[in-house]
Amino acid sequence: MRSLIAGNWKMNLSRAEVRALLESLRAASSSWDAVDVAVYPPFVYLAEAAEILSGSAIELGAQDLYWKPSGAFTGAISGPMLRDVGCQRVLVGHSERRHVFGEQDEETEQKIQAAFANGLKPTLCVGETIGERENGQTEQVVERQLQSGLEGCTAEQAKRGLSIAYEPVWAIGTGHTAKPSQVGEVHAMIRAWLTDRLGAEVASETPIQYGGSVKASNVDQLMAVADVDGALVGGASLEAESFQRIVEFQSV
Repeated sequence: MRSLIAGNWKMNLSRAEVRALLESLRAASSSWDAVDVAVYPPFVYLAEAAEILSGSAIELGAQDLYWKPSGAFTGAISGPMLRDVGCQRVLVGHSERRHVFGEQDEETEQKIQAAFANGLKPTLCVGETIGERENGQTEQVVERQLQSGLEGCTAEQAKRGLSIAYEPVWAIGTGHTAKPSQVGEVHAMIRAWLTDRLGAEVASETPIQYGGSVKASNVDQLMAVADVDGALVGGASLEAESFQRIVEFQSV
């Protein structure tokens, strides 16, 4: 399985900064033959990002989507709109969507289905808060999020580009990274869940990324953990040199 390294830019960067970053990444991408790479700029820059990345191996993704194709949903962005501007991927259920904007588990399943219906590759984000980890609820929380998000997902759909991102909420933007042993335990649990739910073939082909203060200084160690098939990178993806170093990780 090819590793998937993705940069989630969140609500950051100006138009000029987006262009400069994308041009730098595109120039470096000709040597990225062994890994899949994606970026998730803010919605307002997607169309321009698609133009800059056209013809490159870097895939373009959106940070969220609404499950209805159109209608009176002020501020929402639909799957057809994302495809129309050139998106290939989309994040679903990111912890900031859940904990800042109040997105419920049930909404993630509708968004996953909307992504598949519009030819987008969805990344389902799962992860526990610090309180849930301290209370021994990590596995319970992650399993609940997997179950609700993939309730209607079939093996055939999953083969069209599903990926999972384990992002412990307490490690996102905090500078605290989960220990390799902690990451390995949860990723192994996710792989086992996928095997039981969607079959061994799908489980072996579905990338499970780690997200949570991934940076150039720790990516080698994290990517060496069993069942870690890539990274969902936040702040370190906003600077070309650091993101390139992450993409070009060396397993240790």
